[in-house]
Amino acid sequence: MLASNLDKNKYKNVCIIDTNVKLAPKIKVSGGAKCNITNELVTYKNYLGDRDFVKELLEKFSKDDLLAFLNKNGVFPKINPNIVKGKYFCDSSQDVIDMFTKLTTHVKKYLNTTVLDIEFNKHYKIKTDTKLIEAKKVVVASGGLSYAMLGASGIGFDIAKKFGHTINKLEPALVGFTVQKEQFWFKNLSGLSTPVFTFVEGKTFEGSLLFAHKGCSGPVILTTSLYWKKGKIAIDFLPKQKLEKFLSGNKIISTALPLPKRFTQEFLASVELEDKSVSILTDDEKEKLKLLKYYEFPPAGNFGYTKAEVTKGGVNTNEINHDNFESLKQKDLYFIGECLDITGELGGFNFQIAFSEAFVCAKALNQKDI
Repeated sequence: MLASNLDKNKYKNVCIIDTNVKLAPKIKVSGGAKCNITNELVTYKNYLGDRDFVKELLEKFSKDDLLAFLNKNGVFPKINPNIVKGKYFCDSSQDVIDMFTKLTTHVKKYLNTTVLDIEFNKHYKIKTDTKLIEAKKVVVASGGLSYAMLGASGIGFDIAKKFGHTINKLEPALVGFTVQKEQFWFKNLSGLSTPVFTFVEGKTFEGSLLFAHKGCSGPVILTTSLYWKKGKIAIDFLPKQKLEKFLSGNKIISTALPLPKRFTQEFLASVELEDKSVSILTDDEKEKLKLLKYYEFPPAGNFGYTKAEVTKGGVNTNEINHDNFESLKQKDLYFIGECLDITGELGGFNFQIAFSEAFVCAKALNQKDI
């Protein structure tokens, strides 16, 4: 995005260094290969980090600006209300990659090239595993630690630290939870998905929960993980419904409740409650069923960086010029994207903010003396 928006007449010698064999593998796999590129509902409230900074960025390059840029270049994302409310998907992730490839034909691309170190002495010397590259300006857009199989590494953080930057605590985010012994029954439901509400740190999220062999995942859990701080979370397995209305008549519990029978039976076993007629439930037994509306537990941990969609934390944005993303500690060194301490919820929010940062940075570079 940044290289696509640099002034070709001003910057005639630009290169991209990428450890991957092909460009943009994270775009390629995103959104089930349809690239969930932004969200109709995006605001600064969908992000962790300096929200005032995020608000400024979204005003400078908004969701509408991004869609206009994509449309102008032949990519037409659409919302499919049958999938998830507000999410913009492309026809194919490859359409986005092809667009950026076309817009950067003038840019030298060093693919399958790994940056090992950067030094500065009047200008930058970028040491890679194949060659030494010299540059007047360097923009670090190396992502975070998530998905090493797609080329992720900590090189951006290493560069930032080398030039005196503070790295705020790094953690996997938008990731599934592992569970403690009391929730091992989750594992017996691996592959089962159900709609829920989740509650974490005073926030409520709605979406699908997917039981996994390690614990739980799915879209709503991924977003919940962003705000989790090692304490408890809670789940409402009967969203928008009152438990009491299902507790009349003679049906057995697993038949009376509008939940997958397999789930209900595992839940009942976990709370030591027999699957019997709802008409003979005692008050104590009904109390156990109320856990379905607010099932609270402390996750054991998460699935780690190999399964995390993004990295939470990163380069402290107080040490970055908010107008152009230049380091406040090192001239002509810039940081954008996931390496910064700004992290969005699941649903196209992270692509949006990364593209906003890249556009604002490119615009500022176009106005700056080389």
